[in-house]
Amino acid sequence: MDLRRLEMLLELSRLGSMREVSEELAVTTSTVSQQIAALSREVGAELIEPDGRRVRITPAGRRLADHAVGILAAVEAARSDLDPDAEPSGTVRVAGFATAVRRSLLPALTDLARSHPRIELRIHEHEPAEAFALLASDDLDLALTYDFGLAPAVIDRTLRAVPLWTAPWGLAVPPAVADPELAKLPAAQVVAHFADQDWIVNSRNSADEQVLTALGSLADVEVRVTHRADSLDLVEDFVLAGLGVGLFPEDDSGRKAVAVLPLRDPDIALCAFAVTRRGREHWPPLRAVLHRLGAT
Repeated sequence: MDLRRLEMLLELSRLGSMREVSEELAVTTSTVSQQIAALSREVGAELIEPDGRRVRITPAGRRLADHAVGILAAVEAARSDLDPDAEPSGTVRVAGFATAVRRSLLPALTDLARSHPRIELRIHEHEPAEAFALLASDDLDLALTYDFGLAPAVIDRTLRAVPLWTAPWGLAVPPAVADPELAKLPAAQVVAHFADQDWIVNSRNSADEQVLTALGSLADVEVRVTHRADSLDLVEDFVLAGLGVGLFPEDDSGRKAVAVLPLRDPDIALCAFAVTRRGREHWPPLRAVLHRLGAT
């Protein structure tokens, strides 16, 4: 089977239309159609079928697309690993949320520069959804992402995610209303206690809002989201200004005077991940970075 044709089928299973595949791979729609038709002849099975003015993947096409994930990852690994003893050299493109960049990546830079001086890192701050999109378009080598247990991220099967660390999160409130008795209540009851407050959530990621919605459902209350902010410093300022309450890391040693109530039963914890395209983790420069992060 032609690997380029397998790649087109896999992209079609992911994107859903030949036009989007053609844009993703920078070829014409006609080329995509012809190559998938040729792949059908190669395997002796119909891989797509008409669906109105579009096409859809057949069950056989879906099975082959699932195989293509492993096949293409294995080929990528083989290409990257031809000379495993060579000094890692190249530019590794990294995107991550601010906390992971500070906690995981920056501490590794000094050691990495000393042990592998020919590796260059290009670092951009991005929320998970933005980083996943960059990985999908192959504009990124490594994403540092996160989710919460009550709002797990959906990881595409073409990606590989390795857990890095977890951090407990609680509810940031003005110190004047931080009743110690609230720390003894289940998380849903804590949220219910503040149901009449305005709530602050992330402006570039929906994970914390999903957590609050789930906790509100458990307590049969509705959380009223009023403010959205990407910066934890800004969330903290909002809370101290009396503009609302919101999720916040429990162990943020740099916080100001905001009080953080623990959220337990269920526990609310942020889980950080190192995410790469499958097979790409064997590329020596990326493998060296992952090793320093403890993500190999």
